[in-house]
Amino acid sequence: MNFATARDRHYNRAMPVIGLDLGGTKLAAAIFNHRGEILRKSVVPVGGRNGAQVCKLVTDELNKMFAAARAQGIKVRGIGVSVPGISYAKTGRVWAPNIPGWAHPGGIPLRREMVDSLADKRIPMTIDSDRACYILGEAWRGAARGCRNAIFLAVGTGIGAGVLVDGEVLRGANDSAGAIGWLALDRPFRPEYKSCGCFEYHASGAGLVKISNSGCRRAEEVFHDFDAGDPAARRVLSEAVELWGMAAANLVSLFNPEKIIFGGGVFGPARKLLPQILAEAVKWAQPVAMRQVKFEISKLGGDAGLYGAGCLALRARKKTG
Repeated sequence: MNFATARDRHYNRAMPVIGLDLGGTKLAAAIFNHRGEILRKSVVPVGGRNGAQVCKLVTDELNKMFAAARAQGIKVRGIGVSVPGISYAKTGRVWAPNIPGWAHPGGIPLRREMVDSLADKRIPMTIDSDRACYILGEAWRGAARGCRNAIFLAVGTGIGAGVLVDGEVLRGANDSAGAIGWLALDRPFRPEYKSCGCFEYHASGAGLVKISNSGCRRAEEVFHDFDAGDPAARRVLSEAVELWGMAAANLVSLFNPEKIIFGGGVFGPARKLLPQILAEAVKWAQPVAMRQVKFEISKLGGDAGLYGAGCLALRARKKTG
């Protein structure tokens, strides 16, 4: 055995952690070493599960990761979990409306369920929103690496923003900072905005499908029609570019970030529209801050939340020594 191999094995075991990224359709899990390298990864569908069934899926997958770690002689030092909603840091409860049965106003006790399933209940565990995990993942291993002030603008089924300020995620007074789907970017107010917000209604993946009114079932189909020259798709995406640009301009003016990272399922196919989004943002943003910021596409793609969960776990481990 050469020295490099022995050293790598030592580092792989020095501070390994587990990250889990729960979405509306799938659960991803991985074992990370301290450098952010994935030692093992799995992806399982959420399927038609709801409520307690999703909790059980999470705890089962977590314990499978522990079993895999033990089989490789790895001792897990921390756990991080990304969830598609609000994670209440003080209580460990989660509110996630896209998961049936998880929209209870007080949240469901996910952390308690997870801790109860573990043989070693002393392992540090942190749960946070997917938007917070997106920006943490990009700052750790992606497009925001080296940044202390950056924003991840996530556009998928819904819209949210992970905001990094001076190296820390902005959480707000009650853990719901970054819910920018509710940005008011049009007037007058319409009843349709009540459930998801103005920005999300018009410019999320679900919004593009709805506004197009063309029989498309997925946002990818709207982009396909756009490429084919369909007038309705061009109108819908022209409006979306304006709204994405306006929202980004507002974030630039408010937070003066080094970078805004565009990600989520829509970016994806919308990455080709980034120059137009930038041009729109220039019209609206504070000019000095706008000259200082860079707009980029996520480097981690669909794994941004998973890497963010791994970063959460490492941060929790370091805080506890």
